[in-house]
Amino acid sequence: MARTNYAVVVPTVGRPFLEQAIDPLLKAAGEDEPQEIVVVDDRPGQAPALPVEGRPGVRVLRSGGRGPAVARDIGRRAVRAEWVVFLDDDVVPSPEWPGRLIADLADLPSWIGGSQGTIHVPPPQGRRPTDAEHATLALSDAAWITADMAYRRSVLEEVGGFDHRFPRAYREDTDLALRVLNAGYGLVRGDRAGLHPLRDPGHWHSLRAQAGNADDVLMRRLHGRAWRERVNEPPGRLRRHAVTTAALGAALLTGGVAAARRSGGRAAAALAVLWLGLTAEFAWRRIARGPRTPEETARMITTSALIPPLACYHRLAGQWRHRHARPHRPGAAKAVLFDRDGTLVHDVAYNADPGRVRPMEQARAAVARARAAGLRVGVVSNQSGVARGLITPEQLESVNARVEALLGPFDVWRVCVHGEDDGCGCRKPLPGLISAAAADLGVAPGECVVIGDIGSDVEAARAAGARPILVPNGRTRPEETAAAPEVATGLLDAVRSAVRGGPA
Repeated sequence: MARTNYAVVVPTVGRPFLEQAIDPLLKAAGEDEPQEIVVVDDRPGQAPALPVEGRPGVRVLRSGGRGPAVARDIGRRAVRAEWVVFLDDDVVPSPEWPGRLIADLADLPSWIGGSQGTIHVPPPQGRRPTDAEHATLALSDAAWITADMAYRRSVLEEVGGFDHRFPRAYREDTDLALRVLNAGYGLVRGDRAGLHPLRDPGHWHSLRAQAGNADDVLMRRLHGRAWRERVNEPPGRLRRHAVTTAALGAALLTGGVAAARRSGGRAAAALAVLWLGLTAEFAWRRIARGPRTPEETARMITTSALIPPLACYHRLAGQWRHRHARPHRPGAAKAVLFDRDGTLVHDVAYNADPGRVRPMEQARAAVARARAAGLRVGVVSNQSGVARGLITPEQLESVNARVEALLGPFDVWRVCVHGEDDGCGCRKPLPGLISAAAADLGVAPGECVVIGDIGSDVEAARAAGARPILVPNGRTRPEETAAAPEVATGLLDAVRSAVRGGPA
């Protein structure tokens, strides 16, 4: 029997269980040993070194705090094993986990795309779980979660990996599993097991969790109304929350009108009673299954009044944010990289003055359109004025800051400050800027669309394996336009084409 070849990818935000999650993997020997262990540090900014950095057999990558979908994608792109096993940084595999993983994966037929491990969450001793602990205990029965999930690397590549439009540790794994099933592969459960600690994430956890209602909107747009049934998940309470929120709003409105007229307060009172009854029912459901301590009861009463309007807000925000969402597919654009001068802003030769920055027509709308579609946005720009001594690095930084002030923040900036004869690999038409920007974003160059106004932008994109779109202007030579594989009439048309996956 051929040796099962696997790599382990662990995205982390620096939880204290990280070393315990890694130790059983490092102690595996012989055929049970993973080919690679990749830890992806998803903490934003300049965070302190992780305790596993420098340990033999562990490679640490960084994703810049962009969420677990991006972090896992960075990890899976970095490995070459046949199987990619995703573990959470707070899941502690048993000592037998590596051997059982090998047994789980051995001899699986080619039509099986993934295998899920079992997650054990120990219940609290001597009392009922709190509301937040119930959410953690639910991991034991959840389907296809990447707390411990192995996928064939070829299948991940076929379906395009994780969808970066899911910014939280919520739904990104379910979305991936459904796309794998849609591609005709099966998913199975294995016998390996890991331990997930029972923890209380804080007093306001249930309020923060309501942001997931926006992700549920994206799930529905991508997978249809019946997506919950496919993963054996019961329907949520959003309809009841909507009724509760409507009753509250109507009570406040009619109460205000009645106060102004100094009469007719019965309708407002009736609506207030309806809101109070719905809120009390919701609170009691949560209190009844918990420890019923005074602290937990107070927490349930407070959050039960706040959750319905907050859930509705996030649902509406998701409806707007994902109104143009299209299915995630292999090869689809995940990022748009813009040239700066002549594309985003008017070209001012060797501009050192932020006051001279003027956005091109449609620039604001185009960048906003890309962001609304869930694409990452970046800038790739040649600025040889630094090498020529015509502008200082500080002046360049101030001009770029002005571009962001006018057009909004970009996810990545890659700027070449070298001259033509410096022999660098980043100056367009060479591919270095684009390859580096793609790596920073955790995407493949082939998943990037490069929008520029001259031939060197097109050539750099082609050299990197990205998709170029030319937006001609007064300085674009006719032969550059003729040679471009795709030409847009304006910046907004170019972004629309990037979002749609083909010419607009």
